[in-house]
Amino acid sequence: MTESRIALARSNRVATVDRRLFGSFVEHLGRCVYDGIYEPGHPTANEDGFRLDVVDLVRELGTTTVRYPGGNFVSGFRWEDSVGPRDRRPVRRDLAWHSLESNQVGLDEFARWLKLTGSELMLAVNLGTRGIQEALDLLEYANHPSGTALSDQRVANGTPKPHDIRMWCLGNEMDGPWQTGYMTADDYGKLAARTAAAMKTADKDLQLVVCGSSGSGMPTFGEWERVVLEHSYEHVDYISAHAYYQERGGDLGSFLASSVDMQYFIDTVVSTADHVGNRLKSRKRIQVSFDEWNIWYLDEHKESGEVGDEWRYAPRLLEDVYSVADAVVLGNLLITLLKNHDRVTSASLAQLVNAIAPIMTEPGGDAWRQSTFFPFSVTSRLAAGEVLRPTIATGTYETAVYGEADLVDAVATFDEATGSAALFVVNRSTTETQTVRVDVRDLGVDRVREALSLWDDDVYAKNTLQDQTRVGLRATPEASLADGELTLSLPPVSWTAVSLA
Repeated sequence: MTESRIALARSNRVATVDRRLFGSFVEHLGRCVYDGIYEPGHPTANEDGFRLDVVDLVRELGTTTVRYPGGNFVSGFRWEDSVGPRDRRPVRRDLAWHSLESNQVGLDEFARWLKLTGSELMLAVNLGTRGIQEALDLLEYANHPSGTALSDQRVANGTPKPHDIRMWCLGNEMDGPWQTGYMTADDYGKLAARTAAAMKTADKDLQLVVCGSSGSGMPTFGEWERVVLEHSYEHVDYISAHAYYQERGGDLGSFLASSVDMQYFIDTVVSTADHVGNRLKSRKRIQVSFDEWNIWYLDEHKESGEVGDEWRYAPRLLEDVYSVADAVVLGNLLITLLKNHDRVTSASLAQLVNAIAPIMTEPGGDAWRQSTFFPFSVTSRLAAGEVLRPTIATGTYETAVYGEADLVDAVATFDEATGSAALFVVNRSTTETQTVRVDVRDLGVDRVREALSLWDDDVYAKNTLQDQTRVGLRATPEASLADGELTLSLPPVSWTAVSLA
């Protein structure tokens, strides 16, 4: 057993918690929409065909915004196909995921689904195969009250009130050769700037997200951000960041330190954006929308051949089954997003149901929680008030990928109005229990209200259709508070959340 120390102080404020940090992502990919959120024949389906058992789990997960409808899917999407009478909607080929798209779920239905979950819509426009006019048409259909051709079409389609979508993504991963219509940074930056300027002419209060790099491993990472922002800086509010992580070659130690790479990603994007802003002598500051992040076993999917030559409706794609270790890493990535909340003010866990998702479903059957469901749901529920950056004194260990990494990582929040605090902490050690002593005297808290941990003797234990509750939250082995010091006992490869009052 080893020991670490953490100190929390109100003066180490990062930012006020913005609920958009707990967003998610629904793409027309695999079974995320069809057989995921939408299954008309399911016993729990409502009149729109949406599974209400999935709605209940989404509400429990605590998602606040949902990015839609892609993702790679959006770069070939014609939004007009997905509105109006369902029996007149065309079937199209989706080149992104080599699937057939029925268009039975579209903008109006999805907006109604979001109301059931209590989430805000974050809409992406197609800048891969389409452009400015199509984006303006979609904006008019979605947001104009009535009295114009497209807003009246929405009213005639059964949605009298505008959707009033505030946050819009200007395309998706336009640096990626896998993206239909991908571009150079110069070409995309010019198109994004013109599209953004036109959309803000229609509604100056929109919040627009320009595409950043698809990952920190892209050969143009950093330079892409610089060029795109030099064109679009004054017209947009956010630049996107996307990152996925997985364990490779049995190297659990490096995998547990994945947030080191996420921190590097954020630092690079922020410094590049600020450099462009300073060079342009701008008074605004670009924020980061980390609107795709998750654990994704992409290497295995590339090798599996699951995307074949046959065009199918809602094939089973990217249905990763997550382990305890995956959940601990996801919890640590969420800690990193909170630590950088002064600049990362929006984020989307990709995705929500079935495809690399915290929620799984079986057609006609159950819906259940993956291991990754738990750290997200608890953090979303407990994080409130101000994010506090802790002072951490801990040991280190050597990783093959990231060099030296801390054994313990943590972040906290403090809500002055209620006098409550929350601490989120991970133990990355694969062998040692960590005793963590936390100085909370400055917060004025005097009792532990709740202490929950995720760990298992088998770090690769998973929840499956056959055993849906194998992995879950447990009471933290030790969580006591006396004389302003919180003492925790953290098992190896564990994530813990503590609520203090």
